[in-house]
Amino acid sequence: MKRDLTQLSSKTYDVLIVGGGIYGATAAWDATLRGLSVALVEKGDFGSATSSNSLKIVHGGLRYLQNADFKRMRESIRERRIMMQIAPHLVHPLPCVMPTYGYSIKSKETMWIAMLLNDLISFDRNRLSDPQKHLPRGKIISKQECQQIIPGVEEKNLTGGAIWYDAQMYNSERLTLSFVLSAAEAGADVANYVKVTGFLMDDYRVMGVKAKDVLTGDGLEIRAKIVLNTGGPWAEQVLESLNSRRNHRVLWSSAMNLVTRQLIPKYALGLPGKPRLKAGKGITKKSSQLYFIAPWRNYSLIGTVHAPYYGSPDEYGVTEEQIQTFIDEINAAYPAANLKREDVYFFYGGLLPMAKVNKHTGEVKLLKHYRINDHKKQDGIEGLVSVIGVKYTTARDVSEKAINLVFKKLGKEPPQSMSAMTPVYGGDIEYFEEFLTQEIRRRANEFSPEIVQHLVYNYGSKYSEILKYLKNDRKWGDRVSDRYPVIKAEILYGIKEEMAQKLTDVLLRRTELGSAGNPGNECLKVCATIMAKELGWDAIRIQRELEEAKAVYFPKS
Repeated sequence: MKRDLTQLSSKTYDVLIVGGGIYGATAAWDATLRGLSVALVEKGDFGSATSSNSLKIVHGGLRYLQNADFKRMRESIRERRIMMQIAPHLVHPLPCVMPTYGYSIKSKETMWIAMLLNDLISFDRNRLSDPQKHLPRGKIISKQECQQIIPGVEEKNLTGGAIWYDAQMYNSERLTLSFVLSAAEAGADVANYVKVTGFLMDDYRVMGVKAKDVLTGDGLEIRAKIVLNTGGPWAEQVLESLNSRRNHRVLWSSAMNLVTRQLIPKYALGLPGKPRLKAGKGITKKSSQLYFIAPWRNYSLIGTVHAPYYGSPDEYGVTEEQIQTFIDEINAAYPAANLKREDVYFFYGGLLPMAKVNKHTGEVKLLKHYRINDHKKQDGIEGLVSVIGVKYTTARDVSEKAINLVFKKLGKEPPQSMSAMTPVYGGDIEYFEEFLTQEIRRRANEFSPEIVQHLVYNYGSKYSEILKYLKNDRKWGDRVSDRYPVIKAEILYGIKEEMAQKLTDVLLRRTELGSAGNPGNECLKVCATIMAKELGWDAIRIQRELEEAKAVYFPKS
């Protein structure tokens, strides 16, 4: 995957996709698979904004039961199965548990019905050849079993617990990148750090975009028959140059998750939030907040807390006050956690589309349904489609629908999408456990099982591509740091084959070095030295990259 801006500006594409998060990435993959000529540009790095901010759960929509939204459940269940099938190295089953109390909606009886309905609605969840991806039936457990799984769970009125199964992304950043890599391998032209600054117009038809190379400041034009806007929180900014009379405003909420010391191994824990005091009035208002504490690698991911956000997406950042408030809320919901600020190793923040704010409690109501907007109908402007997505799990499905519309606007009948059945980059693995065991055994004389497992989980069937660099120099097989199983060849591979342009690209999205907290100064320097040699950085650039990388781990002031 090479960054070639000359190529981008030298041809006319069937579709140009603006925004390289999970929606843009899956759209590029789907469109390329169906034979369209595709370009994809992203103003930052691929998947560096909202798509990297998640609990990494690919969920089957159990929570939709409370509103009897079976359509959304079926969509989520299908996409969860597809994700495990096309990215078997990156998406794995995750057992979840929720304590039951009393005889209300939180009771054993209610949750038993929920488990039964969930199993019935997801009747086809295990139509996968790999048994490692099969999800067992939900079940109700005793009070004693619940206490064993959740040490220190609140005992008042505790009757037991409910267990069900979802899926989790081992590395959500690499999953997003895998779709981009797949699209590029199939013929798409892609580039990060390319910011769209306006549209190329012919009367009321969009003919492409004006753009700027963020790294050099150089301008360029990219021509396309259709422009697909998947800019997420920046989608409105992309549309501003249209000068349309229509208001394209979308309400946004901030969403924050924490990476902490591991609280509960093996199970993701669902916990209801405690009632909150309404500010200034001393009135306790019932909270409908549900928190999740999910085991992830050797840590816990805790989320998600939402709040209305009315500023520019460029100015958004997580503050120290927000982190401390979230810690307090988690400790109130699960006192046994006893979280302290030093237990928080990292934090993720992003923006999600919001439907409204509850005026009584201040709680955010997220937008339930995605939007695919044809601007011919909205603004009388041909050649432009915008997508507003609502969650990571169903991005592939929404992108498939968006590309169907692109085909129709090109005057073509949409051929069948193949993205639900084609493995992504690294996903050519039939039986995951067998593949992992085989590779650990095959590499026993070269690497520890820990390193091979790490490589397989991140790169899947493509992991041997990283090892090619060791043929000329064995030092590329050395660990970057004793703390992590990441080897130096991964840094080189990220630069040469995965378009890493900045130190943060390598730390947060090409490797797992920095996605759970600051890996330390020595590790940062090793990575920066490798990148400097490959990309020609001088001492000033190295220092700037180091400072930018360290700043990621500090809250917004």
